[in-house]
Amino acid sequence: MQGGAVKMYSSSAVELKDVTKRYNEIVAVNNLNLTIGTGEIFGLLGPNGSGKSTTLKMLMGLVQPTAGSVTVLGLDVQKQPVEVKALVGYVPESPNIYEFLTGIEYLDFIADIYSVPTAEKQQRITEYLKAMQLEGREGDMINSYSDGMKKKISLISAFIHKPKLLILDEPLNALDPRSARIVKDFLHELKSQGVTTIMSTHVLEIAEAICDRIGIMYQGQLLALGNMDDLRKTASMPGSGLEDVFLKLTGTEDLRAVVEELMK
Repeated sequence: MQGGAVKMYSSSAVELKDVTKRYNEIVAVNNLNLTIGTGEIFGLLGPNGSGKSTTLKMLMGLVQPTAGSVTVLGLDVQKQPVEVKALVGYVPESPNIYEFLTGIEYLDFIADIYSVPTAEKQQRITEYLKAMQLEGREGDMINSYSDGMKKKISLISAFIHKPKLLILDEPLNALDPRSARIVKDFLHELKSQGVTTIMSTHVLEIAEAICDRIGIMYQGQLLALGNMDDLRKTASMPGSGLEDVFLKLTGTEDLRAVVEELMK
């Protein structure tokens, strides 16, 4: 991620206005306001339970906000959930794949759901399988795949219809270094075509390397937002890396005492 001037985006791909999500007495997301530009690679970070996954699910219409509005690609997610899903590629942290299908059957099924033309469908599936080194295994049942192979299939299923927005929750988990590099480079190529990516990850080096801006969530609120220079200023830590900034902003930087307690 570049530390210089922030690119000004001409239009927004995502807008969350005064968004709150409650589960009974638990406030998962608290009055979130966030705008993400078209063609931006945006990283959403935070400790477990900070509201990241809930936020991503609200963007997909899988979870309804208790209050506030969510707009994706100019569409009201609550009023037009089907139209939104047609334009978005989504990979949850734990993808729910039909494991009783073979890899090729599953991808063919997903492509048909999105009405991908037959000729394009076959070409795309072939190219993605080759890129992800799944050639020769596409005829095997998905329940025989490793976690990394299942992640690759879920990523291909998100890319297959050429969405305008990608929502990726821990997209590089379980991937080998080669496949992870391919996905990162592919996201940058899509960015040049105006495709927006929102990704959540616990691997801070990945976020620092590829995201244009980063939002750090903590206890359901947006704690900090901006590029690396912005985040360093917020944390009053000039020259620091994202890991140190993240730990300071989320109040977990004093880890030595924890380690010493564990050694007793």
